[in-house]
Amino acid sequence: MIRNNLTETSLTTKDFYYELPPSHIAQTPAEPRDSSKLLVLHKDTAAIEHRIFRDILDYLNEGDVLVVNDSKVIPARLYGIKESTGIEIEVVLLRSRGLDIWEALVRPGRRCKPGTVILFGNGLLRAEVLETVEGGNRLLKFDYEADNLFTVLDRVGQMPLPPYITEKLKDKNRYQTVYAKEEGSAAAPTAGLHFTEELLEKIRAKGVRIAPVMLHVGLGTFRPVKEEKIADHDMHAEFISVSKETADIVNNRKGRLIAVGTTSCRVLESAADENGILHPVTDDTQIFIYPGYRFKITDALITNFHLPESTLLMLVSALTDRHTMLRTYEEAIQKDYRFFSFGDAMFIC
Repeated sequence: MIRNNLTETSLTTKDFYYELPPSHIAQTPAEPRDSSKLLVLHKDTAAIEHRIFRDILDYLNEGDVLVVNDSKVIPARLYGIKESTGIEIEVVLLRSRGLDIWEALVRPGRRCKPGTVILFGNGLLRAEVLETVEGGNRLLKFDYEADNLFTVLDRVGQMPLPPYITEKLKDKNRYQTVYAKEEGSAAAPTAGLHFTEELLEKIRAKGVRIAPVMLHVGLGTFRPVKEEKIADHDMHAEFISVSKETADIVNNRKGRLIAVGTTSCRVLESAADENGILHPVTDDTQIFIYPGYRFKITDALITNFHLPESTLLMLVSALTDRHTMLRTYEEAIQKDYRFFSFGDAMFIC
């Protein structure tokens, strides 16, 4: 388990609060993907530029390496019935434990004690509750007749959109990056949603390498920080991997290392040593990055605009400082940027 590398601070959760008008919460993705706004924040000077996302090409140089998270969102929200009573049950898959056993959020949990059987899709998918685990989640063992669980989920599951998105998603692929590959996330690595295949080809043509890592995003990403002091927050664990090929690309780069999204950044900082060398890894990470953290390998970050008091806002603030980031968010609100998962982007360089 990869854990934190932190400098203790006296920062509190309230230090990362800001007011966001509800009208600024994006309910639908930009069309086309790369037409969203792009705020460019120069971290050394705090200077800000306002562009369109496809203009990211102007800020990338030959020799840079762009690191993307190729985790794929699964239709992790399931609606079923309790076999014995017919009571409706909602399940959100959070994390694979292997052998078709998943940790899941189950509602209503009080109705689902160990031994309970839940049916989905008129019996296409069956789950037995094995036990209750930390946080009140359940371990479910799935049974089906298809080739694999993901095949069945495509038929009976729904995309687990965050609670602040209230409009129905017309095309589930719009909550998926164009390079998504490794199935297992319960939420999208949303900074990558802005890229199109055409834009990626232009980036490669400029001499920029694109290297994948993997972090399966859990719903803990949206879990609020409840502790007063952020240093007391216990970060949720997420599964990550870095291949030898990606490690070689990163370690032999001639330019900057640019993380696409906070998830890619957390993978890089988890798998790098104190000398800034990236190592192949397959592990869990609980790394928590906030102001005071010393970055080992990440030079720049492409990211979205994050929820108040969230660990993601704390992470992006660590690349500059809290005051600069909150002032930048204030300007983004004034300039009518769209926030959160389907919102606009920021490049911290």
